[in-house]
Amino acid sequence: MLKRGMDLDTLARRSTPDSPLPGILIAGTHSGCGKTTVTLAIMAALKKRGLKVAPFKVGPDFIDPGHHASVCGCPSHNLDGWILNKSSVQKLYSQYCTGADVSVIEGVMGLFDGAGGTSESGSTAEIAKWLDLPILLIVDVIGMARSVAALVKGYLGFDSGIRFAGVVLNKTGSKRHAALLKEALSPMGLSWTGTLFRNQDMDLPSRHLGLITAEEGGLEAEQADLFSIWFEKGCDLNSLLKTIRQNKKDIRPADQTETKKDPGISPSRPVRIAVAKDEAFCFYYQANLDILEKFGAEIVFFSPLRDHSLPSGVQGLYLGGGYPELHAETLSRNRDLREEILTKAQENLPIYAECGGFLYLCRGLVQKEEPRQEYPWIGLFPFMVNIQKRRYALGYREIILKKDTILGPAGTKIRGHEFHYSNLVEPISQDKSILSVYEVRNAGNSLLAPEGYAWNNTLASYIHLHFGSCPDAAKNFVAEARWHFVRNRSGFAENPNR
Repeated sequence: MLKRGMDLDTLARRSTPDSPLPGILIAGTHSGCGKTTVTLAIMAALKKRGLKVAPFKVGPDFIDPGHHASVCGCPSHNLDGWILNKSSVQKLYSQYCTGADVSVIEGVMGLFDGAGGTSESGSTAEIAKWLDLPILLIVDVIGMARSVAALVKGYLGFDSGIRFAGVVLNKTGSKRHAALLKEALSPMGLSWTGTLFRNQDMDLPSRHLGLITAEEGGLEAEQADLFSIWFEKGCDLNSLLKTIRQNKKDIRPADQTETKKDPGISPSRPVRIAVAKDEAFCFYYQANLDILEKFGAEIVFFSPLRDHSLPSGVQGLYLGGGYPELHAETLSRNRDLREEILTKAQENLPIYAECGGFLYLCRGLVQKEEPRQEYPWIGLFPFMVNIQKRRYALGYREIILKKDTILGPAGTKIRGHEFHYSNLVEPISQDKSILSVYEVRNAGNSLLAPEGYAWNNTLASYIHLHFGSCPDAAKNFVAEARWHFVRNRSGFAENPNR
């Protein structure tokens, strides 16, 4: 039976193994022009038609993919041209498009913005080229009329290596305003143009690190339906779908061979790794979890906010980023879990933590301003954490391990991203047993302050690492967790692989 809202042409042209998957890349003229709102509206409209959408996000952001997932009903994946190479991006895209009818990729910042002023590395434009997908350009038209033509012409002509499916005129003020904008663009011969009117009900709530996370308030079914109605009121979705299909390309990664299974990996004996997942800890690259599973991990989620003990039989622990500072008191009150994690660390359980997870392993959160309050956390690392009003760090990072760790031997290179408003109050020199094991460089290859704090089998840092840039990091973490289990049963003191 034909699903409500799905046209026959859409149904007849659904992707098959012999028919390439159609896709669209949603780009903006700048940050704040409405990319996320429009992306969610398009996803909701496509899903309402009965289409299975494969969602993606350009760049290292965690929050937007969470909202994609709440609308599409499946995980959204990051595609970053600085953290990952071309082959890895193409392989991830191909892998996660399996079984979908259409892919929708949300861009990052402005279309051509990336890691530098003269390079396209890390930009939406770079991903559009690597995947050979057409771009739907979102233009914030507040206060504009004929000038929109100059703006759009500049974007369309800046780089001949990319293709455009059309333009969305976002935040239009009235029907008269919309008519002026379309008149201004008419000489350009755009294949598709849509108009979206200003509507405060479509605004997504935000805070210091970006939008409110999906874990705290994702789009409910009724809200997603409102987004869909808003989009279709000003945009011809059927026409856009035809434009996308006309531009579809078959993406075949350069290397389709499967990674050979390591002799030490036994699918029949998965390694049980606990992953913190709730409102306080929700920043994970889905690919990181998938890669861990590929190397033999059994991912078991738990909530540091609500669970008073770790899942039974865990052989490793992964504490991701998020907003622990917003839940400082609740985390502090959960003393049983805090003490268990500290004990496990003292017993050499392999623990990997990043950003918010790293902060949770510190002594606690202190507020320097009145009323001065302190919330004790796990206390593995000697630092107190202070949240500042201004951003403390932001940017791409490449780390080189200076010593052997649970993620690999000295010399291992892994790429990721850093973004936080907090800083550490006490310096590392206060505890000589805490080792700084990361050499850190930014996107411009400038050397930054040392990072990455190791103690026993715990490794923690502010930097969110992407295992897609170095799958061996995930492989080593799983191997360390497996060895921890073997050591506890056999009494061996050292891992022969280290």
